[in-house]
Amino acid sequence: MPETQKAWLQIHFCVFLWGFTAIIGKLISMAAMPLVLWRMLLVAVLLFCAPRVWRSLAALSRRHILAFSGVGVLVAIHWLGFYGAVKLANASVAATCMAMVPVFLCIIEPLVTGRPFVLRELWLGVLAVPGIALIVGGTPENMNVGVLVGVISALFAALFGAYNKRLIHRTDALSATALEMLSGGLFVAALGLLLVLWSPSDTGSSALWPDPAQMFALPSSADLSYLLVLALLCTLLPFVLSLRALRHLSAYASALAVNMEPIYAIILAVLILGEQRELGTAFYAGAALILAVVFAYPFVVKVRAPNVVPQA
Repeated sequence: MPETQKAWLQIHFCVFLWGFTAIIGKLISMAAMPLVLWRMLLVAVLLFCAPRVWRSLAALSRRHILAFSGVGVLVAIHWLGFYGAVKLANASVAATCMAMVPVFLCIIEPLVTGRPFVLRELWLGVLAVPGIALIVGGTPENMNVGVLVGVISALFAALFGAYNKRLIHRTDALSATALEMLSGGLFVAALGLLLVLWSPSDTGSSALWPDPAQMFALPSSADLSYLLVLALLCTLLPFVLSLRALRHLSAYASALAVNMEPIYAIILAVLILGEQRELGTAFYAGAALILAVVFAYPFVVKVRAPNVVPQA
């Protein structure tokens, strides 16, 4: 099987697994900050148990260790926004906001990786914007803050996707994931420590952060079970596979494939969480428009530039 075709299959499998992340985030009772902390540190601990990871990291220069660590901070901010959107709105809205990633990437990736700017990618990405507008119109007003947080999360997803594309050839996917999960987890822990030390004792909890006294509390048995599924099946496996796929795909092309995540998430949210009661017709019209952009990209590339990315 050609490597590029294999990369496409890997990306689409990752997207299917990522479709569960918003659902699990909604089921976990923790606020976004401790949720992200546990997710990242669990993955980091598992990866650092592998001798292969230590050998690969020993071969990295200090500069590249710092670079991957910086990307891990971007991942952490992205996840804080993503799970903040899950808590402030719902799983369907948070996942659908990720469709803004290609809009940001078509500008960010050429700047970060040096690949040529492609105007048709910008036009395809812009087509996702009306979909987001429809989504906002199809959600209750009290979820609008969640939509905004979700779009900010998409911006940081675009940033770490572009930098991962630039850096992934420097080491193997497992080592890169280990560094990024560790640095991101430490970043969130530092934010949590500031919350504990400097917040008033009567600060209440919110969708984004918990009561300071609960920031570093152990999760309940139910939350721990969900966190393990999130760490192993929805983080470690797809994160490594997606990094390997980035060796053969542009960050923009893979991000358009990731636009399938909202479709999986919406279906799962309807089946598991019954979220169809919270969303209007405009929301689903917006999701359909985003899906159309996903399917349009391979055909546009096939017609205009058949050697860039094959049809998915």
